[in-house]
Amino acid sequence: MDFDTWHRNGNFFEHRGERVFYQHGGSGRGDALLCIHGFPTASWDWHALWPALTQRFGVVLAPDLLGFGWSAKPRDHAYSVLDQADLCEGLLREHAITRVHVLAHDLGDSVAQELLAREVERGVPGAIASMVLLNGGLFPETHRPRPIQRLLLTPLGALLSRLQNRRNFGVRFSAVFGRDTQPSARELDEFWQLIAHADGAAIAHRLIRYIPERRQQRERWVAAMQRAPMPLRLIAGLDDPVSGAHMVARYRELIAPADVVELPGIGHYPQVEAADAVLQALNDFYALTASG
Repeated sequence: MDFDTWHRNGNFFEHRGERVFYQHGGSGRGDALLCIHGFPTASWDWHALWPALTQRFGVVLAPDLLGFGWSAKPRDHAYSVLDQADLCEGLLREHAITRVHVLAHDLGDSVAQELLAREVERGVPGAIASMVLLNGGLFPETHRPRPIQRLLLTPLGALLSRLQNRRNFGVRFSAVFGRDTQPSARELDEFWQLIAHADGAAIAHRLIRYIPERRQQRERWVAAMQRAPMPLRLIAGLDDPVSGAHMVARYRELIAPADVVELPGIGHYPQVEAADAVLQALNDFYALTASG
């Protein structure tokens, strides 16, 4: 699907009275997969993987989290990782899915960590069949937010949100990609459309509050990963300045056994920069999961 078709063929469901966009596909046979995107983009992040994922899985769901993409962007909403996890659980209930594989990136990693913590705390494993995480702030101590992200968390955040435009977005966004895997002008236009839709850039300072939330939930989320009852894999672009090689090193220290696929030369968006390599890593993982 191209960008316009992705939008046109999307679906909506309701979360706390707000319309939430999601993409829905699959072969109709086999397991379900939930894809959770990151900040500041949307479900379109998964489009390069979509044909292969929808052939492998019976149902594939990819929401635009509240405040992102083509979902509603309420100005006064208390955006949080916990609420986005509620949204994902609501989407699964909408489709009567009780067991799901999870694929996540960036902010989506934090949402996945919250879903994992809930499963561990409930003491009834099985709802999450497996989990694959791409580059994200899994550990606050290794997360290196960009200058604009730090500023969005200050009293200047609301003003800076309003001052965002296609030009300064393109410069900042490109800086987290690998040197040889830079986004094209068309890709930047599409990503910016997702952010700017319904004046979404104006709430960036509200959406970014997941960063302090990661610190608040750090012990709970890391403990859940250490106790994960399901197969867990990290696929990471090593040249990511935010959550790259330094995050991978910390992952290996804290998570044992550490199932990690490293992608040299790739930045923060491996599913966009190196879709074929990510698909290979996913296929290998799901084959091992099925055989195990």
